Amino acid sequence: MTQATVDGVKSALKAVKEPVLGRDIVSLGMVKKIEVEKDFAYIQIDLPTPVYRDRQALEKSVREAACKVPGISDARCLIGVNVPSGSRGQATRLPSVKNVIAVAAGKGGVGKSTVATNLAASLRLQGARVGMLDADVYGPSLPTMLGEPEEPASTRAGNKIGPAIYYGMSVISVGFFTERDGAVVWRGPMVHKLLQQFVEDVDWGELDYLIVDLPPGTGDAQLSLTQLLPLTGVVIVSTPQEVALIDVEKAVSMFKKLEVPILGVIENMSYYICPTCGHHDDIFARGGGAKLAETLGAPFLGEVPLDRKVRYGGDIGRPIVLGAPESEHGKIFLETGLRVAEGAMKVVLSGPRRPAGLVQVK
Repeated sequence: MTQATVDGVKSALKAVKEPVLGRDIVSLGMVKKIEVEKDFAYIQIDLPTPVYRDRQALEKSVREAACKVPGISDARCLIGVNVPSGSRGQATRLPSVKNVIAVAAGKGGVGKSTVATNLAASLRLQGARVGMLDADVYGPSLPTMLGEPEEPASTRAGNKIGPAIYYGMSVISVGFFTERDGAVVWRGPMVHKLLQQFVEDVDWGELDYLIVDLPPGTGDAQLSLTQLLPLTGVVIVSTPQEVALIDVEKAVSMFKKLEVPILGVIENMSYYICPTCGHHDDIFARGGGAKLAETLGAPFLGEVPLDRKVRYGGDIGRPIVLGAPESEHGKIFLETGLRVAEGAMKVVLSGPRRPAGLVQVK
């Protein structure tokens, strides 16, 4: 009888392709351990993200590949998770955070904070360790959209700030430290200093994804965050009408100059379906987001219909993806979370590299 070896099993596993990246799991470093005992193979695979589309299919492919090795009659595959760092550089201000993903919009009123909140909740619901940084200094929305915290923000030893905990997510916002009706009237340097404090002085803990809710436009906050942190990538939110897309193109131009990968485009308020008669109405037109994504060569992450249940979830502090995950909108946001995690995985494992540190805008 042929004696199977670890090298033989490892060689056979090169035939197993990771479906999103299109590369074999051995070259991607996903095979962490192989043991062979007589005719039995034990294989440990580490996924590059906890938000993975089909673990069972990958496990089946691994077992089938191993059992093709002469001398192996059965195999067991253990699936773990090891999220690679998206800092893409030696120095980073957040060594315990694997990926920083910004959510941006060219103009206000497109539902960027709603998308950011539901995106973060989607990743959390699917097993990731998630935090949120509310960088919209002049109009912080997260304290309202997330409701009452399980734990409020606090001061910790070493002058560290403990983030508030909402639905298992670590969250920080200037809204925690200002009056609800108080205006934040600050110049650019003060905004930069606050964001630097939120990055360096907050005890974020171990996170797979830190979602940054940026303010609309192309101002000081965007520049500060991209200089303070080597972002894994940015998700662009827009409504489908032409006036919104024009502003989005300006935001995209800024991120390209800052060498931040575009993870994809989400079209919010894409259409409206009357709950009484079922009439379908493209209030803000439709399809602009998909066309923009095609022009950019970036993924189109999906359409989010206009619906009062989404608005209501934000008003009462319970994002719809948590309050009604089986609803149409809940499923859309869960799928969007999957696609964003896949996009971040592509950037980290096979995408362009942006070094940590400042990028000069000319």
